[in-house]
Amino acid sequence: MNPLKETHDLIDRQGTCLVVIDIQEKLYPVMSEKDRLLENTLRLARFSEIIGLPVIVTEQKKLGPTLPEIRKALPEAQPIEKTAFDAFRCEPFRKRVEELNTRTLVLAGIEAHICVTQTALHALSTYRVHVISDAVSTRLPENRRVGLERMAAAGATLSSTEMFLFELLVEAGTDTFRKTLELIK
Repeated sequence: MNPLKETHDLIDRQGTCLVVIDIQEKLYPVMSEKDRLLENTLRLARFSEIIGLPVIVTEQKKLGPTLPEIRKALPEAQPIEKTAFDAFRCEPFRKRVEELNTRTLVLAGIEAHICVTQTALHALSTYRVHVISDAVSTRLPENRRVGLERMAAAGATLSSTEMFLFELLVEAGTDTFRKTLELIK
């Protein structure tokens, strides 16, 4: 099998983990399109709860706690504190990813051109990486664009919240599908 082709295949639930990076009280207020960021991150969080998808939440030290709305949507996720921008430079994060037997990381969070990009670039040597483009943000929109371009050029797959939800749903007509429809109406 061509390993480059595999990075463009559809995601499945098995071996997939959502990573919510640094959506914290002190940084969130200065993000561009912050309402869209929060709305889509909450959709991802609630969907993960519906289908039982593991979620890892990170917090950059000294930027306050994760937003209360996200904490409420992910009551089981205990945030992992980090000082490095790249989450893989944080031992508890690396261990958690390994414990989950993850093959595919789905990234959302802030800032797209710093912590999200550095985490994605590090992960690409070992994992399939999908970046949810409408669930990442930056202070300046230009930095978001550049971050997304760099991650895509390195091999990350760019997706959107709805693309991700429906890719993991696979089919309509199920109870899971009906519960998910409530998230996007």
